[in-house]
Amino acid sequence: MTGTTLDDYTDRYARRVRGMTASEIRALFAVASRPEVVSLAGGAPYIAALPLDAVGEMLGRLGAEHGTTTLQYGIGQGLPELRERICEVMALSGIDASCGASPEDVVVTVGGQQALDLVARLFLDPGDVVLAEGPTYVGALGVFQSAQAQVVHVPMDDEGLIPEALEAAVADCARAGRRVKFLYTIPTYQNPAGVTLSEERRERVLDICERAGLLVVEDDPYGQLGFESEAPRPLRARRRDGVFYLSTFSKTFAPGLRVGWILAPHAVRDKLVIASEAQILCPSGYAQAAVSTYLGTMPWREQLKVYREVYRERRDAMLTALADLMPAGTTWTRPAGGLFVWATLPEGLDSKAMMPRAIAARVAYVPGTGFYADGSGSGHMRLNFSFPAPERIREGVRRLAGVMEQDIAMRRVFGQVSHQGRRGQAGADAPGPDLA
Repeated sequence: MTGTTLDDYTDRYARRVRGMTASEIRALFAVASRPEVVSLAGGAPYIAALPLDAVGEMLGRLGAEHGTTTLQYGIGQGLPELRERICEVMALSGIDASCGASPEDVVVTVGGQQALDLVARLFLDPGDVVLAEGPTYVGALGVFQSAQAQVVHVPMDDEGLIPEALEAAVADCARAGRRVKFLYTIPTYQNPAGVTLSEERRERVLDICERAGLLVVEDDPYGQLGFESEAPRPLRARRRDGVFYLSTFSKTFAPGLRVGWILAPHAVRDKLVIASEAQILCPSGYAQAAVSTYLGTMPWREQLKVYREVYRERRDAMLTALADLMPAGTTWTRPAGGLFVWATLPEGLDSKAMMPRAIAARVAYVPGTGFYADGSGSGHMRLNFSFPAPERIREGVRRLAGVMEQDIAMRRVFGQVSHQGRRGQAGADAPGPDLA
């Protein structure tokens, strides 16, 4: 071996470890959690909006009165009563018995992240291709990289994934002899872009995938957090075959409990359970009982309305602050739900290079590079509005705008710097996404 390394185990790791990279978001947590920093970086829900006294009493009773069951091992698929409650939750979005939703086909997972990992374990071989929106959820990129899959990004605009671009990506992969396994999509209030796949496009995307023989992995953490009108019906409410529906209680109840689920085609259900048992043996019985009891005894539908109102106010505060304070040439999405705004910087600015100066100015965001498999996206940033109070959001945008103005002034003096791939598209010759 030549050279030196700080890691004595480098030569012993499995090949799949070579693709592992640190999450841009997780790396920011230590800094962004400092009280003097206005964090527009994470995706944390505003837990203080919950009736914490009532939730605390409920959790105490679970241990004191039902500890012999809630603190015991459980079954790999998840508690039957929770799976029934999950079906009630999905029915609000139109995924019900009429389209084949059944507790028998629900697999409870440790958050949405494990749900993604299970799907990857079942379907991805090294070298397989996953089609995903560009930009896409950073946690999904980590899962796909660990599976040694290749991510091909499909551009979006204000109406979500562009069907023509999806068709072109499928055709390009076929010509190159690359095996595409599935489309991974967050069609509703997308993370990080905040856009929603339009009603008309949903049918077209499903048709394209069906013709190409592609599975669809629909990730829907935010679908019940709309601010202005009902979200379009999920893809799984339209087609039952070949569509995996993933969701979580992390955004609508409590992320610390780590409870999510997969609604899978019936033939795949058993394999998901076997894969989950190999990973974790069984999900936490206590966490499952907490979610099931919350759904069965508390006004959770009313709580969803509370979250919507809180997040609408904070979304409006961010959009107003951006309009009032951002330098000319900055554009951003206007989400109808969810937790995020996706901003495009003035030409020449680099969100990753700018981050140390932003932290020095006591404001944090996530550079756009974290949401692309190839590290492009430096001309963009993700801004979160769910956690900070409205006045903190405005102060954070003010600080961020000041950093950007300083960078713009520096570039006027010292000249522009070219940033390859700043528009954020995976292919060098492909057009950048139009998300303004």
